Amino acid sequence: MTVATLAEVLQPALNDGYAVAGLVCLGWEDMLAYVAAAEAERCPLILQAGPGCREHTPLPVLGAMFRHLAENASVPVVLHLDHGYSYADCATAIDCGFTSVMFDGSRKPLDENIQETAAIVALAHQAGVSCEGEIGFVGYDGGEESLGTDPAEAGRFAAETQVDAMAVSVGNVHLQQDASASIDTDRLRAIEALTDTALVIHGGSGIDAAQRAELARTTNIVKFNIGTELRMAFGQALRNAINSDADRFDRLSILKDTIAPLTDATRPVLRGLRGQESARDC
Repeated sequence: MTVATLAEVLQPALNDGYAVAGLVCLGWEDMLAYVAAAEAERCPLILQAGPGCREHTPLPVLGAMFRHLAENASVPVVLHLDHGYSYADCATAIDCGFTSVMFDGSRKPLDENIQETAAIVALAHQAGVSCEGEIGFVGYDGGEESLGTDPAEAGRFAAETQVDAMAVSVGNVHLQQDASASIDTDRLRAIEALTDTALVIHGGSGIDAAQRAELARTTNIVKFNIGTELRMAFGQALRNAINSDADRFDRLSILKDTIAPLTDATRPVLRGLRGQESARDC
């Protein structure tokens, strides 16, 4: 069985200078493709259920799907709740078999974020589950503006919550369709000077592959959340499948044709986070 917690896959990455991909899942086909890509690259993988996914598919179903894939995979697979917005969200995910939860209190005042995150960390750790928190607000392309992480607040947040991983806002933006994000390396280094907690970048699609690899190798960023660029790859694969045969109507036949192209698109994303020239397995 290769079900893993977030801490179990991130600590080796932190020690050895690579990063692990947190891949945003929306359905069965992308989950299959992501696990196939991770097995081909011999890398650990974090399957993530975000708010949009949870709105479409109930958490107990997602937990069962994730766990089935993880238990049958040849690489470590983390079952991760992305952007849980309440204690209840995270508690439900733990009850549904998730091995990692992310509590997003980034819109809350600092003291409230610390207090609520610490309570969820305690709940998660008691259940043998990892917990990711967020300090500083990561905005959305064409939507809410980012609020950069204050290094002093990050140091306090990490110390007082004891999170296993900490998402930070250093120029990264959710939902970017091009790799145009400008990472504030000075802010990042200031955060690293105050805490050695594993760091997470949300909005990883907005950072070009070369910079992702460099950050993975030279900083404490050990998890990149990747959603938009692979959703775009899935969308193109789906359009190709539909357009290839105007008379085809069976959804299973159509959707099956998205798995191989998405697997192919995912492999270089995973490979890049461990360094293109490295032959070392993650």
